[in-house]
Amino acid sequence: MSSRYLSVPVLLVLAAVQLLSASTLKVCADPQQLPFSNQQQQGLENKIANILGEELGATVSFEWVRPSRGFVREVVNTGRCDVLIEVPIGMRGVLVTEPYYRSTYVFVARADSKPVRSFDDPALLQMKIGVHALDEDFTPPATALARRNLSSNIVAFRMEGNPGDIVAAVASRKIDVAVVWGPVAGYYAARYGSQIRLTAVEPEIDPPMLPFTYQIAAGVRKGEPELYKRVNSALRRRNRDVLEILQAYHVPLLPLIKGGKAGGEH
Repeated sequence: MSSRYLSVPVLLVLAAVQLLSASTLKVCADPQQLPFSNQQQQGLENKIANILGEELGATVSFEWVRPSRGFVREVVNTGRCDVLIEVPIGMRGVLVTEPYYRSTYVFVARADSKPVRSFDDPALLQMKIGVHALDEDFTPPATALARRNLSSNIVAFRMEGNPGDIVAAVASRKIDVAVVWGPVAGYYAARYGSQIRLTAVEPEIDPPMLPFTYQIAAGVRKGEPELYKRVNSALRRRNRDVLEILQAYHVPLLPLIKGGKAGGEH
């Protein structure tokens, strides 16, 4: 066969390689929300996004946007980004990969205080209890406390700005205890060394169905099934590297629940 015909597929392959190397993976991320992300790309989501970029042969481009109501519909699925690095299994509106980690809410307390493990601990009746507020809503701990008529004990902290303020308030004795999502608690508590103790909330579900542990996955813009498959495969291949990132940020990790499969579109 003439070499001029052989050159055609070679050129096509080279063009495909060039197209792949020039592709961009657009990732929506909060501009100021450590330990997850910031514009200096110091967060765990920034680092996991860069791992995905390496695996997909794509340049990572961050779309800096703070999640709010309608975020998935108005930002993600209008094409401003392709991927969300952290979404809970079961999230609607995106294609959800297999989970790559599982964590829990924890009680944050000073190491010299008596441990609190449950919302039913009588000691909470006399405590100032810190919880995070998200937009107009509180995180699940506030619901559990309200069920026990402990709303007046709640001290609210905003996630915006410095999520670590709630841990600092425990360390400085402004509040007695806080109930914080594990990755946030672990990251900021590490700054205080042995002064702060983290205790996982027990039980994992407050009846009838208020969970305190969550499996976390990546979310891919709906209508992109091929990208979804590639992201899912990339997370599997680089699982060890991702876990090393999570451990470096002091994320409390629990074993994944078997059957936590890729969620498809919800």
